[in-house]
Amino acid sequence: MTRKFFTAFFILLIIVSCSKQKQNHSGGVWVEVKQADLPAEVSATGTVVPRVGAQVKVGPRVSGKLEHLYVKVGDKVEKGQVLAVVEQKDLQANVSRMESQVKDAEAALAYAQANFKRISKLYEDGVISADALDAAMKALKSSEAQLNNAKAQLQYSKIQLSYATITAPISGTIGSVSTQEGETVAASLSAPTFVTILDLNRLEVDAYVDEVDIGKIKVGDRATFTVDTYPDRKWNAKVEAIYPDATIKDNVVYYATILSIEDNYEGFLRPQMTASVEILLDTLTGVLAIPSRAVKRENGVPYVLVKDGEKSVKRQLSIGRESGDLVEVKGGLSLGDKVFVQQVRSEM
Repeated sequence: MTRKFFTAFFILLIIVSCSKQKQNHSGGVWVEVKQADLPAEVSATGTVVPRVGAQVKVGPRVSGKLEHLYVKVGDKVEKGQVLAVVEQKDLQANVSRMESQVKDAEAALAYAQANFKRISKLYEDGVISADALDAAMKALKSSEAQLNNAKAQLQYSKIQLSYATITAPISGTIGSVSTQEGETVAASLSAPTFVTILDLNRLEVDAYVDEVDIGKIKVGDRATFTVDTYPDRKWNAKVEAIYPDATIKDNVVYYATILSIEDNYEGFLRPQMTASVEILLDTLTGVLAIPSRAVKRENGVPYVLVKDGEKSVKRQLSIGRESGDLVEVKGGLSLGDKVFVQQVRSEM
């Protein structure tokens, strides 16, 4: 009786143990530790913006009424092309006045030169004193200075006149027009803006990288990005600069990272488009890797269940980069070890 009882109890323990083991390992598979190549990337959000010098606000350096405006929003312009003309009658009159002063100064200089020659001859003949010769020399030098001053004033007046004709400093597309024909503009400390020119061939992406990831990237890293308008199209880019100063948004520290665009994007990208950026890091080649779902944590320490014969044992490990569904194993496992991977409900 007693022997039968202990036999039945032992069989019951085996059944319960097997049932528990089946419960723990049901819905999962054993996966070998293998070598794999693990790429990595840093995700960030950015904005398409013009490069330095690719967006220019254009306006006159003189005051007056806008007589002609030759462009409108969306027009393509070339460097040096006339965009607008400001009223210039007073400026032209000033040029004419200075031209007259130059002619008057030239006549005065011619007289001073002739007079100096006559005085010099009389001085050589002993007819006049040295003081008269010095006075003639002074008059000659003064006439020369007055002519130079008149020429400088004429040049200045011509420059002022040229300011009334506004030309494009760069080639590009008219992005905005803020003044219309007939309006009077006043150029005081700063020139008013007539139009804004955008060179759409010179754009970049300003991405904001979290402080957790900023140490992983460097200048020269490859990157890709998409914009909401064309979600199925990727553009290639490269990290050009990383700002040393931080930007804080919603209590999160970010670092501005400048990406130069390497693909032809004319006709597609526009300033202020939101960009979803992926910065590609160096690929780890031939490292030990296991499915990331195999890793569990206990008190913050990662561990896996490793197959040991017919049993499974818990083993702590050191992990590294996670890429997709795989995670790098830095220590605790060897090539060929089998770890248990619990399958998600949808896969069962």
